[in-house]
Amino acid sequence: MIAAGLFLGGCTKSFVEQSNPNAVPVDNGYKTETDITTGVYGVYQALRSSNCVGEGAQLWTDDRADDVNTTDNQSNNGEPFQFTAFSLVPSNSYLQSHWSALYTPITRANLVLSVIGDIPFASESTRTQYIAELKFIRAYMYYQLVREFGDVPLVTERLTSAEQASALTFRAKREDVYAQIVKDLKDVLASNLPVTQSAANKGRVSMQAANATLGQVYLTMATSLSATPSTEYLNNAKTYLLACYAQKGFTNLSDVPFTDVFDVNKKATCPEIIWQIAYKQGDPSYSSSLARSNQAKNDGTFISQFPSQGAGGLFTKDLLNEFETGDLRTNYSIRFVAANNGYYISKFRDNSTTAGTLGYGGNDWILIRYADVILNLAEVYLYLGDNATAIQYLDMVRARASRPGYAAMQGDASYTSKYPSLKLAILHERRIELAFEHHRWHDLTRFFKPDELVNYFKTKSQANFDNSPITNMTAKDYYFPIPYNEYKLDPVKMYQNPGY
Repeated sequence: MIAAGLFLGGCTKSFVEQSNPNAVPVDNGYKTETDITTGVYGVYQALRSSNCVGEGAQLWTDDRADDVNTTDNQSNNGEPFQFTAFSLVPSNSYLQSHWSALYTPITRANLVLSVIGDIPFASESTRTQYIAELKFIRAYMYYQLVREFGDVPLVTERLTSAEQASALTFRAKREDVYAQIVKDLKDVLASNLPVTQSAANKGRVSMQAANATLGQVYLTMATSLSATPSTEYLNNAKTYLLACYAQKGFTNLSDVPFTDVFDVNKKATCPEIIWQIAYKQGDPSYSSSLARSNQAKNDGTFISQFPSQGAGGLFTKDLLNEFETGDLRTNYSIRFVAANNGYYISKFRDNSTTAGTLGYGGNDWILIRYADVILNLAEVYLYLGDNATAIQYLDMVRARASRPGYAAMQGDASYTSKYPSLKLAILHERRIELAFEHHRWHDLTRFFKPDELVNYFKTKSQANFDNSPITNMTAKDYYFPIPYNEYKLDPVKMYQNPGY
């Protein structure tokens, strides 16, 4: 011990303050345009995570809502089950992973934005497009965070010290988060991004995506930041959603078959898709697992050549009861297997030879598409008191599905009893059109205030939800809890959401 003490006492400061030989300082890592390009790709790459917004991000969306149930309340100490059972606790490790994954693209975007102005570019237009893409992704991530957690830390700069990180560790008010989202998206719309991306660049941000997202953000602000929908925000939502609608590459939605949207051979050319995460067919690392994970046993290779041993992608009876007979989406989105005595999700398909028996599918994960935008417009006009125009947009989606329009359905007693208002009819259409596409929870929290959402769930039958106790839901479940590891950093500035 004495010898060791003498040795340490003789160490110089430079000896003990060594840098990590496997790490490259940021300022040394970004020297060229190619370095920046790699950095931008790294921001996009972070979106793919199932803990973020990739194809596997079902737990905090469809599972959390009334479309899908995680019925195994024993696996992983029941942590996944907490989302669907409305028994979520701040220490849930999946919750922490989700929070971290949503901040990862933000952190990477802030880092690249901090150095991009100092790097020489062959073309200034490339630099400005990169800046726009980074700001869009940062805004999109904060849009996820503010809807799911409420007030959240708002960081738009590169973190370079523990002191700086500590100073920024506080929950900014929702209004401030939304203001930053709007600012970033308006910067994007003032850029030189293309209206649409080429087939080779599908997955990258476009003006269509910026207009659609800003319109959706204003719509959410209109319904969530005040007791009654804000006319100012609704008119802003209408402006940007209509701008996106005017940029469409088709005449009528019915010109684009519903099946084309999910055809792996048309994913780069389908004009309805606005923004997607690209997956590579046949690749072990970057392929889609949607078809493989949803394929049911006893149904051959209907959606995947992967030899499934399970019942396939399951969903609630509550959702099954909303699919309409004669709706083209019903037979495409779900499939009944008599041998299993049940339905499974058949919407995402790739049983190609290239995907093979390992199920390395080519489905891209669609984040925004025009049916979504059209139904957002129906919602905006509804809140503005223009029911006639709202119905026009609603009927565009129903017409493509070979369903009668809203007026004709008023003669259907079953339809009117389930959806006695135009608002509920629009919500129903979104549920069927966008089923399993991870919109449902965010739709519910936009359509209803916390107490209204609780009442909406209370009207549902527990028999349609297997062992997920929907009666557990209370107003606190409108937002997720702040993960315990984040809260304990500063219990005052990182205060917990009420009820947790």
